[in-house]
Amino acid sequence: MSVARQAEPAAGTPPASGPGRTGGRTARRPPALRLLARPEVGVFLGAVAVLVFFLIAAPPVRDGSSMANILYQSSTIGIMALPVALLMIGGEFDLSSGVAVISSALTASMLSYQLTVNVWTGVVVALVVSLAIGAFNGWMVMRTGLPSFLVTLGTFLILQGANLAVTKLITGNVASDDVSDMDGFGRAKAVFASSFGVGGVQVKITVVWWLVFAALATWVLLRTRYGNWVFAVGGSKDSARAVGVPVRFTKITLFMLVGFGAWFVGMHNLFSFNTVQSGEGVGQELIYIAAAVIGGCLLTGGHGSAIGPVFGAFMFGMVQQGIVYAGWNPDWFKAFLGVMLLGAVLINLWVQRSATRR
Repeated sequence: MSVARQAEPAAGTPPASGPGRTGGRTARRPPALRLLARPEVGVFLGAVAVLVFFLIAAPPVRDGSSMANILYQSSTIGIMALPVALLMIGGEFDLSSGVAVISSALTASMLSYQLTVNVWTGVVVALVVSLAIGAFNGWMVMRTGLPSFLVTLGTFLILQGANLAVTKLITGNVASDDVSDMDGFGRAKAVFASSFGVGGVQVKITVVWWLVFAALATWVLLRTRYGNWVFAVGGSKDSARAVGVPVRFTKITLFMLVGFGAWFVGMHNLFSFNTVQSGEGVGQELIYIAAAVIGGCLLTGGHGSAIGPVFGAFMFGMVQQGIVYAGWNPDWFKAFLGVMLLGAVLINLWVQRSATRR
């Protein structure tokens, strides 16, 4: 089953042109255009171009340890960009994803420290809280019919204020307490924030998790009924509901997947740095959304892949670290980010028109 076929879910009736005519038009298209119709191809070419550019402009990038740092930066973005991309394919946004990462880390840290329990207790409670936040966002969107932009903007403000206020109330400052000497910390760090050697270079475990999650998300989208549901509700939820797709269940679980991603990245932050700054996370949601858009996900839903955001996140990590290795002013990162985002939108528009043109 191809992405292109899933991107236009069945609406209960065949297209007006008929299956035979559609197949003939597709057959007449050059192979290059059929390849370009895949949402991940454009961003892959862009990622290769960015990589080659910085390999030339910033010689330190050629070092193995530098590439490991780039992959690490990419993975921390990419792990969250994956569920955000799935949600966008399903036709929704989540503006609370950035601060939700910090909320998850703060929950695990403060609960474990204040109750003097094994850190895994805090980890499990943080997972429940993160999934509950996602479920709340999804339920509110489906219950009220309000745009997810507005619902999750409200959740963003609630979480941002709660992160700061609760942390100051409990710890007396804007950061959580150090949990590095608590029971279970070593094993939790091994799962969420450890490193391993490859050819003399230390690689963060998040890189492995990132690729595992990407492979799993790709399998779900391309080989499961749930993947068909995601494309269907993003294309037209009314048509999807008419042919028996559980729209409410699909959209709520997509928001919960974003909650899961926020939990995982939050745990990585906690066990990497031992403490959490309660004011962080603001603005990260735009990075995750941009990585998904650069990866080929349409703002209108119903189109995209899980592989595209992997390359989108890699471009972010490459630019972020490449600017540093090149010795340029890091303030230029946001400018590069804007150029990449605008370029990706224009390329996606051109690809769509080229792929559907007779």
